[in-house]
Amino acid sequence: MNNITRLVVCLVIALTFTTVQAQDTKIDSTQTSSNQLKINALKELKTNIENEEREFLKSEVAAINKRLDDGKITASEAENLKKEAAKNRALNIENRLAIIDNKIALLERNDDGYDAEDGDGDGFVLRIGGGEEDKESFVYFGEKSNDKPRKYDRRTTTNVVFALGFNNAIIEGQSLDDSPYKIENSDFFELGYAWKTRLFENTNFWRLKYGFSFQWNKFEMKDNNYLVNTDGEIALQEFPSDLNKAKFRTTNLVFPMHIEFGPSKKIEKDDYFRYSTYKKLKVGLGGYAGLNIGSMQKLKYKEDGDRIKNKQRGGFEVSEFVYGLSGYVALGDIALYVKYDLSPIFKDQLIDQNNISVGIRFDMD
Repeated sequence: MNNITRLVVCLVIALTFTTVQAQDTKIDSTQTSSNQLKINALKELKTNIENEEREFLKSEVAAINKRLDDGKITASEAENLKKEAAKNRALNIENRLAIIDNKIALLERNDDGYDAEDGDGDGFVLRIGGGEEDKESFVYFGEKSNDKPRKYDRRTTTNVVFALGFNNAIIEGQSLDDSPYKIENSDFFELGYAWKTRLFENTNFWRLKYGFSFQWNKFEMKDNNYLVNTDGEIALQEFPSDLNKAKFRTTNLVFPMHIEFGPSKKIEKDDYFRYSTYKKLKVGLGGYAGLNIGSMQKLKYKEDGDRIKNKQRGGFEVSEFVYGLSGYVALGDIALYVKYDLSPIFKDQLIDQNNISVGIRFDMD
């Protein structure tokens, strides 16, 4: 049964399991009871259990044959593995049908509204992502025992990327020490989602890592200065009163791509294998390109004894198209991370300012 059919069946069960409150109007005696609808749906599940287990067995046998063709196991070992897989699938069918039969028996001897799922540790599951035991499908809704088995080989994996650290600007003709932005109070954050694909069939040394990220680059101005746009020219000027804080932030949506390389450990099981980079050194070199989706200057100061917070959005001539270089050196899931914008922060200026960030990056599986 395909995912769409399974989803429809499970939704029917879920909907019919909802307790129906009594209505003032009379119900036609010929109308099908809610218990009968549940029973019909469960019988449909029974019909499909055997077919699904046979499909799972075919996948396992194919994986065993591949190992045999690759010379990793002998013909005798392959035959034993196939017998064991067939035995397990037969037991799965027997156990799963017994569960369904018990649910049907409960419904047949009870009135409408009885919940056959009470106390049942199997039930239904909604899973998004690889999930427990590295399941094959990315999205699954259905019986927990019916979830798909592992794929024999996964060339592509996914993870969440989070990074933070110090942020500043490289300004043409001056050193970082002379930056008008406070080094200790200027920071950046990045949050994104990444895919990692093994480039070669029989080695995991080279990987391609790609995805999308939101980047927030922040600058805190020194010496009571703030940014002013004068006919398209962006410059720092002294604020007319004492500033408690002056910060400028750009928000970018970018699409990073890195060539990642480094050793990994191969983990081989009877029906699958994986490459693991857990506690392994890895290096990623590449870049990113994307769009600026916002800019804001935040000023905090006092005026006539009142605390003022002034937020100025847009109007700072920031580059709409952003691109740059980035790289990281990681041990396991934690990396030292550097990124540098080749595109200037402010477009069409006499002196270019280019964003630079240094910090820690977490690749969370």
